[in-house]
Order: sequence, then structure tokens, then C-alpha cells
Amino acid sequence: MTNHWIDPKTSHSLAVLVESVTVPLLIEHAGPVCLELDIDTQMKVPADPGRTVDLVRALVGQSLAEMSDGGDLTITACETADGVELEFADTGSDVGRRPQSRPMAVAAIGASVEWQNCPQGGGSVTVKFPRAVAAMPRRRAA
Repeated sequence: MTNHWIDPKTSHSLAVLVESVTVPLLIEHAGPVCLELDIDTQMKVPADPGRTVDLVRALVGQSLAEMSDGGDLTITACETADGVELEFADTGSDVGRRPQSRPMAVAAIGASVEWQNCPQGGGSVTVKFPRAVAAMPRRRAA
């Protein structure tokens, strides 16, 4: 293991950003947590990196709070026609028995969140980052 961490706010890769934020939180957690990360390393960070770091930190923290004795945390991402979806699934309690707090970064980056129960138990939250709107070309005055 390296003796220094990559600054996630400078990463262009969503996978690197998520891993750089998540691993230190797992190391500090009291219970053992198995992390499965399924994010293409070529996938770009879909929003402001600083706000994305805040969002990942908040949602991983919520998952870890549900797994005080340890468990499994799976983080996946995929591109859709509407943007990028980033999902945090854990083996904690089902979503009906946990706080569903919406991190402030969600609104700041124009994303949405959706909670659901996992078929194998536990719960997940999916962050939906909208596709960036292309800049409209400016018309020149005649």
C-alpha cells in the first residue's frame, strides 16, 4: 500500500475519486467491511470534484453507520442516456428503518437520489447525475 493518498478532488476518474474517499473511511471504521467497487476507470467524474467528494463521503458514512459490526459495501456506477448513476449498496438495515438524509451536495450539483431495499437484504441509494447540458453557441450581433 502506498504511503500517501491521491487527492480525490484532483482526480478525473470517478473510480479513483470514489476509492480515494472510501478507503480511509473503511480503515477508520470499527467493524470489518468488505468493499466491492465496480466503476470503469475511464469514467469521468460527472460533477464538480469537490462536491462529488462531499457526496461520496456522506453516503459512505451513512452506509457505515448502518453496519457498525461490519458488512459489505458495494459501489457501482454506470452511464445512462440521462447521465451517470452511482449506487451505494450495503448490508445494513432496510431503507424503511434508516434515516434517508439527502446530502447538501446533491442539490449543489443538480443530482437526485433514490433509496431502495436490496433483494439480498440491506439497502441502497442511487445518485443520478444529469448529463451536462452543452453550451449553446452564441449568436453574433449583425
